[in-house]
Amino acid sequence: MSTDRFRVTELPATATGGARIHVIDLMLPETLDSQEFDRLNDALLSVFHGHTSERWLLDLSHVRYMGSAVLGLMVNIRQQIIKDQGRLVLCSLSQRLSEIFFATSLQRLFTISKNREEALKAVAKR
Repeated sequence: MSTDRFRVTELPATATGGARIHVIDLMLPETLDSQEFDRLNDALLSVFHGHTSERWLLDLSHVRYMGSAVLGLMVNIRQQIIKDQGRLVLCSLSQRLSEIFFATSLQRLFTISKNREEALKAVAKR
């Protein structure tokens, strides 16, 4: 699945050492109006629907900023995945985005890797 705000690819178990991994490349502008956020929210939640017990990697290399609404969406997605015993790893946070996660203490909730390679290793662990 692909939109102008994210792209989803699936890495088969044979490519990841035994675990199928869904990779989302998130591409967000610094600001989203309420209609854009609603579309993003609905589209992302539909991607996760029925698959929250699986393994997910969220690549944030194309995101420089997240406002409170998107941060809330991230927490909501994490909660759904954790509830269903799935796994979520974030990677490639910019310096600014890392500062936002630390200022809001969200780094405590998420597994965060420096790059995609480390994230793939982290999300494949059980």
